[in-house]
Amino acid sequence: MIESNLAGPIGRPLDRVDGRLKVTGRATYAFEYASQGSAAYGVIVPAAIGKGRILGLDASDAQRAPGVLLVLTKDNAPPQSPWGPVDLPDRFARAEPALNTDEVPYFGFPVAFVVADTFEQASAAAALVGVRYAPQPGDYDLHAAGPHAENPGRINGGIPADSAVGDFESAFAGAPVKIDAIYTTPYQSQAPMEPHATMAVWEDEILTVHTAAQLTTSPQEGLARTFNIPKENVRVITRYVGGGFGSKLPYYVDATLAAIGARMLRRPVKVAMTRPQLFHLTTHRTASEQRVRLGADRDGRLIAYGQDALVQCARFDIYTEPVCGAARMLYAAPNRLTRHRRANLDLPRSDSMRAPGDAIGLLALECAIDELADALGLDPVELRLRNDTQTEPEHKLPFSSRHLADALREGAARFGWDKRVAKPASVRDGRWLVGLGVASAIRADTLQSATARARLENDGRLTVELAMTDIGTGTYTILTQIAAEAMEMPVDRVTVLMGDTNYPPTDGSGGSFGAATAGAAVLAACRKLNAGLAAGMTEAEGSVTPAELSASYAHAGFGAHFAEAAVHRDTGEVRVRRMLGVFAAGRILNPKTARSQMIGGMTWGIGSALIEENYVDSRYGSFINQDLASYHVAVNADVGAMDVVFLNEADPHGGPLGSKGIGELGICGAGAAVMNAIHNATGARIRDFPATPDKLLAALETLDG
Repeated sequence: MIESNLAGPIGRPLDRVDGRLKVTGRATYAFEYASQGSAAYGVIVPAAIGKGRILGLDASDAQRAPGVLLVLTKDNAPPQSPWGPVDLPDRFARAEPALNTDEVPYFGFPVAFVVADTFEQASAAAALVGVRYAPQPGDYDLHAAGPHAENPGRINGGIPADSAVGDFESAFAGAPVKIDAIYTTPYQSQAPMEPHATMAVWEDEILTVHTAAQLTTSPQEGLARTFNIPKENVRVITRYVGGGFGSKLPYYVDATLAAIGARMLRRPVKVAMTRPQLFHLTTHRTASEQRVRLGADRDGRLIAYGQDALVQCARFDIYTEPVCGAARMLYAAPNRLTRHRRANLDLPRSDSMRAPGDAIGLLALECAIDELADALGLDPVELRLRNDTQTEPEHKLPFSSRHLADALREGAARFGWDKRVAKPASVRDGRWLVGLGVASAIRADTLQSATARARLENDGRLTVELAMTDIGTGTYTILTQIAAEAMEMPVDRVTVLMGDTNYPPTDGSGGSFGAATAGAAVLAACRKLNAGLAAGMTEAEGSVTPAELSASYAHAGFGAHFAEAAVHRDTGEVRVRRMLGVFAAGRILNPKTARSQMIGGMTWGIGSALIEENYVDSRYGSFINQDLASYHVAVNADVGAMDVVFLNEADPHGGPLGSKGIGELGICGAGAAVMNAIHNATGARIRDFPATPDKLLAALETLDG
């Protein structure tokens, strides 16, 4: 277990400094702003076809409806820049025009926008808009598109889509023990509690946008690009965000339409997507088809290590889910091959969802490792230990710190792994079959760019300002602790102000880099200010860049998941009775918020293993599950006893704070541990995720009653 750093605020389990505001309803979210007079309400009218053209649109009934102020269509929408550019280095700063085309590229695409005095009036009028379409056949089937999928060449951040070390094919062919298996994962939606929403207002030529976003400078640049105005004329405010999980990295047409409506009506306009609209108008996690090939000698040392992934992308986009990223770093093997193939379909955009790539890549990879352990007759923990490495296998860089083996051993001891019965379907509790499973966790650690400003007020209080966001992870609290320690003052004398592009810029929240990056900037600003106090300094700025993470090392956080699952013999119902996650994630800045992040990730892993999925209606190109009644996520009743342990880990070659990202590490491998426990309980290998009762019942029929 970690020990709190009693010398200062960093490392203490401080309660959230914004907690009281949130539980008393005084934390203002995007849709709750209504500055400069009463706001009007906008409602988006979505397309009812998956692909085609708009032949005509009748807005006359909507325009005559009570309270209606504006019906916006392609015919009266102002000029805007076209979508993109598709190859913009910051894809979240692309232009996002609205109602600028007759084309319908995917189901739910906006075709009109109605603004009225009340939300109810706008909703009623939106239902009166009549649209005539010329539907066209669309490509909606990922599997069918597989043979024609393209090699994207490069994926996120310019990383090669394919990687190869040694001679994989020959090594795999000659391996004494091998696994060659296909795994499929479904479409998933982030489904944050707070819907995507915006309130926009203009003051002369200055646009202020209150929006639900994980980033600040990217939507600022994107809106400026959309309207062809200077970036300095756009202010983005996002002080509190009710969950994002990657879906609020891009900004969307709610911001564009609110801004257009506000300018045309000369009053604030607010827009909130409905829950069904979120499933089409925002991004999702792609489905995937993965082939994992593992070859080992009879002692369990990997000889050949390969993973291929087929993923979906919108027809007009180039995003490729980095499914094989974990496979490139996790285990040693002299012969390696990873490949990504992208199918552009007539579906909405896929993009980042919590632990993009690794979350689904490890579902397949860690289940395949378990299958290899079975084939070898070797304990699954021991197999992972035998293939551990202190050197990144592809680029031959030493890890800045890597304690995967310690996490596996500590977890095995705490969980009672020695009591596991290796033979599947051996442990019964009445009509329940009980098993244990394990999986490794890895998530690459990065540092981005940020600047913070620290100011000592006349009353001796400290104010810290930066255009960072808190998406519910506890960033306000962690930055308060960092500032207080650097300035050697109590935390209750520190106020952190964030979520406003009027503050110094940051790269925002995403990719598990937020706390380390923003925290390093705050640390630099406060150290500079503290050093200058004797000379009368009262304000200072500090910055951090990716260059401060040593390029001589590979950087990642690690962990081990252990799960106990019970499967009902008659119904196929699965209950996760207990889970343990042991993590090596550098310096833990706040054990309380860190534990919450890990529990959230592990819970998400349960959902990925058992219930979370979406389907495409091949007739319309629409996602079938469009609300939280039909799109199932794990809830309290799905979660048994859950424990989190952080190892004491120093990372002397990491970022300035010595911390690592933890927002996504908890989900990585968690679902695989549950799936491996199901196999140990029943003998069934479910390779088409999630493991729903119908799939398990077919396997259970082979067991004796």
